[in-house]
Amino acid sequence: MPWSETEVREFLSSIRDHRLHAPVLLALIGMRPAEVCGLRWSAVDLEAGTLSVELTRTLVEGEVEEKGPKSEKGKRKLPLPKPLHAALKAFKARQAAEAIRAGELYERSGFVLVDELGRPWKTDRLRRAIYKLMAEAKVRKVRPYDARHACLTYLATSGVPDVIVSAWAGHADLSFTKRVYIHPNVEHLRQAADQLDELLG
Repeated sequence: MPWSETEVREFLSSIRDHRLHAPVLLALIGMRPAEVCGLRWSAVDLEAGTLSVELTRTLVEGEVEEKGPKSEKGKRKLPLPKPLHAALKAFKARQAAEAIRAGELYERSGFVLVDELGRPWKTDRLRRAIYKLMAEAKVRKVRPYDARHACLTYLATSGVPDVIVSAWAGHADLSFTKRVYIHPNVEHLRQAADQLDELLG
């Protein structure tokens, strides 16, 4: 079961000043870990307030593999929510300062998720780092991939039309999105109870 809205907010409040704040937000807007690791600054338009999901970066049998998303629908341009837009701007400025400090040691890979020397991260390192942040924040441990489920469940239960939720996720099949990624919890079901108040009251 992915995080509830309360758990998401609790986690975010504890990492607001952490170096990984922006990458975690990328996961929480529904990007797959491999898409977070594959995102390049060239695919982020801070002026227009958008990012393009064009590349995944993952481990296959111990080797880094970079390739496009799983399907054509997986290639998508997403408008940036305001908190993520601000976090990415701050992260870019932080990286510029890190590059100055590191000098010639800095690796200009072009990826968004890099360490203090500009070296890009792999999905296993991202997973371990997020688990560590969860432990420090004392929140329920979930897979980083489940942040995607939490995002899509939130959108679907907040009244965003199915076709938009599916497009945001990069899915071609609406029914697949609903069947696999949407997990209503008791708070979401409260809306149904409120409606039944009128029928039964």
